[in-house]
Amino acid sequence: MNADVLEKLKILAESAKYDVSCSSSGSVRSNQKGGLGNTVGGWGICHSFAEDGRCISLLKIMLTNHCIYDCAYCINRRSNDLRRATFSVTELVELTMEFYRRNYIEGLFLSSGVVRNPDYTMERLVRVAKDLRQVHRFNGYIHLKSIPGASRELVNEAGLYADRLSVNIEIPNEESLKHLAPEKDFKSVFQPMKYIQQGVLESSEERKKYRYAPRFAPAGQSTQMIVGATPETDKDILRLSSVLYQRPTMKRVYYSGYVSVNTYDKRLPALKQPPLVRENRLYQADWLLRFYQFKVDEIVNDAYPDLDLEVDPKLSWALRHPEQFPVDVNKADYELLLRVPGIGVKSAKLIVASRRYGKLGSYQLKKIGIVMKKAQYFITCNELTVRTVNEMTPQTVRKLLVPSGKKNLDDRQLLLNFVDE
Repeated sequence: MNADVLEKLKILAESAKYDVSCSSSGSVRSNQKGGLGNTVGGWGICHSFAEDGRCISLLKIMLTNHCIYDCAYCINRRSNDLRRATFSVTELVELTMEFYRRNYIEGLFLSSGVVRNPDYTMERLVRVAKDLRQVHRFNGYIHLKSIPGASRELVNEAGLYADRLSVNIEIPNEESLKHLAPEKDFKSVFQPMKYIQQGVLESSEERKKYRYAPRFAPAGQSTQMIVGATPETDKDILRLSSVLYQRPTMKRVYYSGYVSVNTYDKRLPALKQPPLVRENRLYQADWLLRFYQFKVDEIVNDAYPDLDLEVDPKLSWALRHPEQFPVDVNKADYELLLRVPGIGVKSAKLIVASRRYGKLGSYQLKKIGIVMKKAQYFITCNELTVRTVNEMTPQTVRKLLVPSGKKNLDDRQLLLNFVDE
């Protein structure tokens, strides 16, 4: 690797670190004779783990950190004075293959600043993926960031070579987006999302008719929202996420706590630290939406527009609805078991299967994997003598479960400094 490419690698890897939407792929792309790499058994990318415990890594890089846009929240904005670099298509393809041959990586996550116009940038991203697949016969994982405003033809071509495509929403409200990024709008973001969805669905129908029809972005699409750069509530963010998950091809919505990289811009909040606790709570709420059959209005609503920072969203819901408890684990249906704090999807399934063979007591529940520290206040079963949430009070249970003297801080408890211009 020559010194020029190495220097570009340092600059562009640093520029790519704020994009978090590159975890799991869910794609299986087997190797073929004469090819290189595969994604078989690889359900996680970018230092995630496969089912067999294997760590799978990914080259996370930008094609260029030059950008025609001047988004207030972005480190690579046009007006920032920072080192800039651009890979040629050939350089990036050769770098990816060299890293793969050295066993450094098993896939590529590629994003880019926008140069000239969206189509020009998107065309270069597509060329990287196309050369990897067709010239080098690379069968590893590829995740491409689709450029907002890119044409349908380029998005369709990208889907033929990438395992996953994604378009970042960034700001969950169009008015706030216009305030911080006047050159962008929701149409430029949601239009490529629509193209990706249509491509995946059309490919699925084609493969039902023709076995060897080409696959289109088999791992679907994802997106990312910045949390804390604008005054939207958790209710606003999760309602948008819920709408996105109604689309059959949307696999993940990622939440990125706002990092204050442009402190000079007075349109941005002055935060002492990124809202990492809030970010974590949003991921927990997102999990409830996707796997625990919760609705948005059950987690956050007009009365509780923001997530509780001291307890997880499911425990918060349970403390607000003591009338739903206690739940008899030997009789309750699967859906109700999912509502109990301390009982996960796997545990709920094991409870339903195990109680066919006999009554479950506290010993059996612990063996199943239930977090009894939480669950004991919300369930009844054989041999369980702890008083339930209704025999005590929600406030008492909360005090028992929240360590005293420890408050979780995030941007709602720190200085916000929004200035209209």
